[in-house]
Amino acid sequence: MRLLHCAIAAAVVLGAATAHAQTPASATSCSLPFASGVSSQQLATGRAYRLFVPPGYDGHQRLPLVLDLHGSGDSPAGQARNSGFETLASSERFIVATLQAVDARWNVPVQADRADDVAYVRDVIGHVASRVCTDESRVYATGFSGGGRMSSLLGCRLATHLAAIAPVSGLRSPGTCEGRPIPVLTFHGLADPQNTYDGHAAGRGAEWLESVPEALAGWARLNSCRAEAVLDDPPGPLSTLRYEGCRDGTEVRMIRIDGLGHTWTRREIDTTGTIWQFFKSHRLSR
Repeated sequence: MRLLHCAIAAAVVLGAATAHAQTPASATSCSLPFASGVSSQQLATGRAYRLFVPPGYDGHQRLPLVLDLHGSGDSPAGQARNSGFETLASSERFIVATLQAVDARWNVPVQADRADDVAYVRDVIGHVASRVCTDESRVYATGFSGGGRMSSLLGCRLATHLAAIAPVSGLRSPGTCEGRPIPVLTFHGLADPQNTYDGHAAGRGAEWLESVPEALAGWARLNSCRAEAVLDDPPGPLSTLRYEGCRDGTEVRMIRIDGLGHTWTRREIDTTGTIWQFFKSHRLSR
């Protein structure tokens, strides 16, 4: 099973290698001293977020930034425990901003009378970059459940700011988007009773009428991939549904987990580690 997990993680990295090679790094130095560890940050608008800066940060080297979005009803502290990105960031040396939705629910699908969460995320990116040396070509968004829906929206609305997205248990179709294609990796349990794989969930909002494969196909269309999905289904609980030939070397890929419910798993696969391998193989071309 360990070999299978490694093979799937390697496939994620290899699938992104072309995009990485085409956009070499240009991380110039800066001078922004900042204490390592966890802190609470507040924007001028009054909204807050949790910031993690890895040990050994020297105030000069530009580091990648991962935006981590909690599920509905959760909190930044809960999502930090759920994803474990801060632990990984300590060894891999990247910044983590774990965001806070108003009333613990993201405004997606967007309602005009609720908070502008896209603007909030854009503000967080700028706020982090003004305090910690950030490689703005390597900013990424992930999230669980409702945070996965929100990170899907961000991939559509903030494609000029984000190098890749990785929604977990919450991928939604991008709808009509303008701008660059964006790499997408997602994870979904086939036994998820909350955000069902097949969609058409009774009593859920209209955003859950589409199935997860339909949402993945929407991203494939946005990224001008070939029309037919490719299924890799080896023995064991993990299978991959992916699209090939996507524009600008992007990729659209889902890892499905047999028997998994509504959870961010580390048992069947190291979700967090696999996302990071995917993220660090993609960057914006500036």
